[in-house]
Amino acid sequence: MDMGTLIEIKNWIVGVVFGVFMVLTVVLPSQLAMIAGGRVTDIPVTPEDFVPEVRVVAFTDSHNRNDNVAAAVDTAYEMFDNDETYAGVDGFFTLGDFSSVGGEGDYENFAKTLSEHVRDDTVLINIHGNHEFKNDNYKEYFLKHFNQDPDTVTEINGFSFVAFSGERSMTEWTFTPSSLKWFDDALTEAQKKSGDKAVFVFQHPHAWGTVYGSTYWGDPQLNPIFNRHPGIVDFSGHSHFPMNDPRSIFQGKYTAIGCGAMATFETDKNLLPGHHPDGYDIAAQITVIEADSDGSVRIRGFDVFSGTCFCDYYIEDANDPSTFAYTYKNRKAHDEAPVFAKDMTASAHKNDGGEWILSFDEAQPAEGYIVHNYTVTIRDESGKKVFSDKFVDDYFVFDDDDTADFRLGADTLESGKTYKLTVRAESAYRRTATSQEIEFTAA
Repeated sequence: MDMGTLIEIKNWIVGVVFGVFMVLTVVLPSQLAMIAGGRVTDIPVTPEDFVPEVRVVAFTDSHNRNDNVAAAVDTAYEMFDNDETYAGVDGFFTLGDFSSVGGEGDYENFAKTLSEHVRDDTVLINIHGNHEFKNDNYKEYFLKHFNQDPDTVTEINGFSFVAFSGERSMTEWTFTPSSLKWFDDALTEAQKKSGDKAVFVFQHPHAWGTVYGSTYWGDPQLNPIFNRHPGIVDFSGHSHFPMNDPRSIFQGKYTAIGCGAMATFETDKNLLPGHHPDGYDIAAQITVIEADSDGSVRIRGFDVFSGTCFCDYYIEDANDPSTFAYTYKNRKAHDEAPVFAKDMTASAHKNDGGEWILSFDEAQPAEGYIVHNYTVTIRDESGKKVFSDKFVDDYFVFDDDDTADFRLGADTLESGKTYKLTVRAESAYRRTATSQEIEFTAA
């Protein structure tokens, strides 16, 4: 084993030990304090006179779905080319995992798609994700096909945008200490010269314990860096957790946004990650970022397929954490239990594959919030329980369907028999609707 490998192993061990230390002594206590603390205040609304001085678009985790990438870029131009307040898109930032295993062909196809759809006068910045790190030639392929450094600081209209790919350490899940130092130093320099302007930051994984999905897929190596730079506005991916979940915005010492995904969604079920509910592959979310030089920032999430704007966040002063309204505590305070219609109905039929499909009228969440999951119990005429489970709602799919539809399995029900359904709806912050009981006859 050569000396370089020994040094790398030593650095990796030091990094892991340091990461565990930071989680136990800095990250976990500080994140729990952020969740518990904060004021309860009104959720901001974007002022009618807000006029941005810059607009960029970010998206992440396309995993070779270059058709979705093309649609995202085209959609952004269509939305803003003729915007009366501020026309155009100044830049696109892609946040990694454009590949599956990091093969050169994935770089080539992604770069080709971008070159065919991103205009020459629009800034384009790419970064690595962990899937690109699966291939040992990730640096070579990146420079060859993207014609930029993997770590960049870009100025657009006087605003600083720090994009961090980092370097793979011993695994695809860890960064080298030297690359993290570059990141820390870049943020320091950007904030020194930003004045009142917000500083925007992009990397692939979430900081641990911040946005929805980060406790499963976050990276604690980032937390001590971000905690040293209050006021930054950070954007990340990796988890594939949908952006329209209200927990995908976090504010503590800084602002963090989980940008969803462009290929497939993932959610948690019973607090366990890795769940892929029906409709999870209907995924193409983009993040539109606008800012004024006084520190105000507007962040919107759009569904590419339907053109729906599903969230609109306004931050009056991104540099002043004491004013932050999108804390966990404040977001939860404004959530309410979902509400079922009094005349709601339920039914069950078999699909072409022979599975029973249970359908019932959806519960309605509070404005700006979601129904995250339903707990379903079915009993037969004698009162015997024949089915019970929790289903994650397809809140990330935007269509005209106002029913919740879930697969039960081919042998769950019997045609012609009457059953009693008990259903409970739960919001993202675990606000629970009053349970509803409905009789239905299996078709």
